[in-house]
Amino acid sequence: MLELALVPFLEAAVRTATPLAFAALGELVVERSGTINLGLEGMIIAGCVGGAAAATWGGAGAGYLGAAAAGLAMALLFALFVVRLGTDQIITGTALTVLGLGVSGTWFHLAPASLGAGTAFPTTGAVALPLLSELPLVGRVLFTQAVPTYALLVAVPVLAWWMARTHAGLALRAVGESPEATAAAGLAPSRIRTVAICFGGVMGGLCGGTLVLAQVGAFNEGMSAGRGFIAIAIVVLGRWTPWGTAGAALVFGAAFALQYLVQSLGLDLPYQLFLATPYVLTLLLLASLRGRARAPAHLGRADAA
Repeated sequence: MLELALVPFLEAAVRTATPLAFAALGELVVERSGTINLGLEGMIIAGCVGGAAAATWGGAGAGYLGAAAAGLAMALLFALFVVRLGTDQIITGTALTVLGLGVSGTWFHLAPASLGAGTAFPTTGAVALPLLSELPLVGRVLFTQAVPTYALLVAVPVLAWWMARTHAGLALRAVGESPEATAAAGLAPSRIRTVAICFGGVMGGLCGGTLVLAQVGAFNEGMSAGRGFIAIAIVVLGRWTPWGTAGAALVFGAAFALQYLVQSLGLDLPYQLFLATPYVLTLLLLASLRGRARAPAHLGRADAA
């Protein structure tokens, strides 16, 4: 009986956490380079638009490529201003979010009917992995998911290994701590930051693509729903580590899944209370971590290179 209730909940938690984990892992790399990207929300909604548009013409595979390309385009714009021109990271990121939401709203209202509200797009449904999906409990929870979830199961340990064991990963972390020392060692902090921002943009775009192509199956205005800001909180909660970030994304995925579960029980309460659950959780966790999580020393400061 417990399994009948627990397994669908955990399955939904993993499914809901997948786009959050994409965005948060990208933001993790960006912040490790010393840059805070408040434009992540704009990159996610751009990924939604790019994924939906590309999927219409080329199917789900093209949709993911379109989502990644849209996120990358926004990231290049962010890198141009922040790294090349030295503008304020907070203001630039906020402007980028406004730009992304504005462009998506315009596209939503002006696009052809085939790309408008409620239009169904080619999607990537759940794929049960042979043998693994037959494992008790964990099989259905982890191995009957859509392809993006499997990509994350590979990406998290690879990113953790890359950041801890490779020269490139150590250089990324060094830039976030002291770009001056990194430059003295013969590396180029601005180049490393640009690459990190581009990676974050691609992951943000894939977050939007996953929302459209693996979860909702349609594009709606404002469907990013603050996930970019939640992803930034997830990085803090995960203490700037890949494993911690993935675990924190799962916590927020469970919060989203919980609101669906509670609503399905038919309780006589305003549904807005359940919709607010992930955002209230964000505030509570950030408040509880105040002073206990150490950010990269150069995070949010102007590029010195």
